Amino acid sequence: MKAAIELVDVSRLYVVGDTVVRALDRVSLSIEEHSFTAIMGPSGSGKSTLMSLIGCLDVPTEGRILIDGEDTSGMDEEELAYIRNRKIGFVFQHFSLLPKLNALDNAALPLLYAGVGQRERRERAADMLERVGLKDRMRHRPSELSGGQKQRVAIARALVNDPSILLADEPTGALDSVTGHEVMELFHRLNEEGHTIVFVTHDRSLAEECGRIVPIRDGRIDDAT
Repeated sequence: MKAAIELVDVSRLYVVGDTVVRALDRVSLSIEEHSFTAIMGPSGSGKSTLMSLIGCLDVPTEGRILIDGEDTSGMDEEELAYIRNRKIGFVFQHFSLLPKLNALDNAALPLLYAGVGQRERRERAADMLERVGLKDRMRHRPSELSGGQKQRVAIARALVNDPSILLADEPTGALDSVTGHEVMELFHRLNEEGHTIVFVTHDRSLAEECGRIVPIRDGRIDDAT
């Protein structure tokens, strides 16, 4: 099976005063396309740093990262932005929706940044909102939506550019258990439809719902299960 994401001896160092902090330490990891992988570890383990690097939001201090076979390590910001916008969808714990925009316009934002015309933006965003079960909530602003509905808008936004990879950082962390289960069911459906999903969590029960668990601690990957 082809690797959707591959890290080769990746380290990320930060300088804090006179101290060098090694947030990731020589991490090598291969994630197959169409897989559902959980990155699991405690706070401060390096989960968020790993996701930022995979998502091309940051660059490694050492090592190489390949997305769909393309080495991103030497790319400039414009090239990284293209990868982020075309190949990767992001879902965050706290939704990151713009409060003054309704669900339709929030879901359409990546298309605006991609230069897609207004009519096509709205048509594609509407299709995605219907796909995640929000056909009757398109004109509602975030303040008029439940937590689960907000996360579904965020997922629709992540999907609207039809990325092959979805990165989800604690996407059920701000939800109650019932709503969190519904969101997990949606991720499973998306994975069955062919999306490669990388799911960050500290919750063992959620990680066990994924096809593979990659434990991380102190910036290093333990043996994946």
